[in-house]
Amino acid sequence: MSRESMEYDVVIVGGGPAGLASAIRLKQLSAEHGHEVSVCLIEKGSEVGAHILSGAVIDPIALNELIPDWKEKDAPIETEVTDDRFLFLTQPSSIAFPNFLMPRLMNNHGNYIVSLGNLCKWLSAQAEALGVEIYPGFAAAEVLYDEDGSVVGVATGDMGIGKDGEKKDSYTPGMELRAKYTFIAEGARGSLAKMLFAKFNLRDGVEPQKFGIGLKEVWEIPADKHRKGLVVHTQGWPLTETKTGGGSFMYHYGENLVSIGFVVHLNYENPYVSPFDEFQRFKTHPDVRQYLEGGKRLAYGARAINEGGIQSIPKLTFPGGVLVGCSAGFVNVPRIKGSHNAMKSGMLAAESAFEALKAGRTGHDELADYPVKLRESWLWKDLDKVRNVKPALKWGMTLGTLYGGFDMWMHDLGMRLPWTLRHGKADHEALKPASEFKPIQYPRPDGVLSFDKPSSVFLSNTNHEEDQPVHLKLRDPSIPIGVNLPRWAEPAQRYCPAGVYEVVQGDNGQSRFQINAQNCVHCKTCDIKDPSQNIDWAVPEGGGGPNYPGM
Repeated sequence: MSRESMEYDVVIVGGGPAGLASAIRLKQLSAEHGHEVSVCLIEKGSEVGAHILSGAVIDPIALNELIPDWKEKDAPIETEVTDDRFLFLTQPSSIAFPNFLMPRLMNNHGNYIVSLGNLCKWLSAQAEALGVEIYPGFAAAEVLYDEDGSVVGVATGDMGIGKDGEKKDSYTPGMELRAKYTFIAEGARGSLAKMLFAKFNLRDGVEPQKFGIGLKEVWEIPADKHRKGLVVHTQGWPLTETKTGGGSFMYHYGENLVSIGFVVHLNYENPYVSPFDEFQRFKTHPDVRQYLEGGKRLAYGARAINEGGIQSIPKLTFPGGVLVGCSAGFVNVPRIKGSHNAMKSGMLAAESAFEALKAGRTGHDELADYPVKLRESWLWKDLDKVRNVKPALKWGMTLGTLYGGFDMWMHDLGMRLPWTLRHGKADHEALKPASEFKPIQYPRPDGVLSFDKPSSVFLSNTNHEEDQPVHLKLRDPSIPIGVNLPRWAEPAQRYCPAGVYEVVQGDNGQSRFQINAQNCVHCKTCDIKDPSQNIDWAVPEGGGGPNYPGM
């Protein structure tokens, strides 16, 4: 059965802030100049927003540029930050950082607490109103190339393939979406981006990308404990006990809602660390417990976060397309913000693509002025200010944080330090042998403040068609038991926040590596942290995965 094909001027892969901003900006320019541009956006989630997870406090700078009248258009943005707090947690107390000591860019006043998933749904409606064709439930599984090697679009995955690899009665071949220019906006550690990195050597000459895993819950808490507009960020306990980098966020918004989350830097050394269990333990701290007690947990999810910053940004263009948003890595780590930069990158790429299309270019070329526009924009300045914060943390959380604050203050005072620190090695290279550590005895979940993985995954509304090929592929099936288990106590059992990976004992007493792919929340941590780089995350059937409510 041959694949159907549809042709557009621009195809965008991913319905997050970057992809949607790209689509909207292309159609705005099309209307302004009277030059028709056809735009198609595909999203692997069951609907736009289903796979979106972020804190999220957003800086509205990019949205103000893209849709200046967003308030009049009823964007789901209403809770402005009114109280900004920074704490260093000890056990059982904390130390508050005075706000006047914090670098200016860390000030959240003027920013908004939102559900990024709801904001993306709204952006998709704005895009469709402008004529963008949006197809949720379509997972891009393949990059299409022309004879000259240039990218000419993507193909969605086949539907109706069984676990055995055979076609079922419901088999439907994937569809080819061909374009003059293809925008890759998959988010952190996207599967197509990985293919393009290898095909075009896009990561040559840059530092390795660094990552964190962000875990998040949404709670409804008693009205007398709710402080609408309150933003709290912390460092310290419980990560101080494992010498692991990371921190937390807690945002009060809406009607008695709280977004609470925990970020663990994935360059940790101890293979017994479980980011999920560190998050659950964190919520028992008195400074956190005081808000959550008497509340109800409504949602849970997890997602990898780019943390490499400016020195880890790859080459952004390739023949026939570009990388935008977290596919490239524009997160400002100390601010824990990336949506504004993702949107801006999409807008600038859209402007470059529109200029090329208007000039009659065929799409086999590179949009060379896109990275030039980026370097001249406020996005580059935003990342340049914080370029030394993440790499300094390799000196330890205390010394690294002090240096990072000093570096940012010098920049604020007009004295940009002339050096750029390096990250060194990739996150998967950081794990040390399990023999150098003792297993961590995490507290049992109490079902009130702390919970187990199965009940958490249930709240993520994760669902996959069970009779399909496993989308978590082992390059060598012997490595988990033969290599990872004896050397690192098979850390996949712990770094996965959804209980996907297990080491089980068979009846013959032999260990067996089990993959519960139906639990996967698409966080990509396994693809990043596996010390043998043996796990390759690929897209499942379109529409599969989490269905986050208001995340």
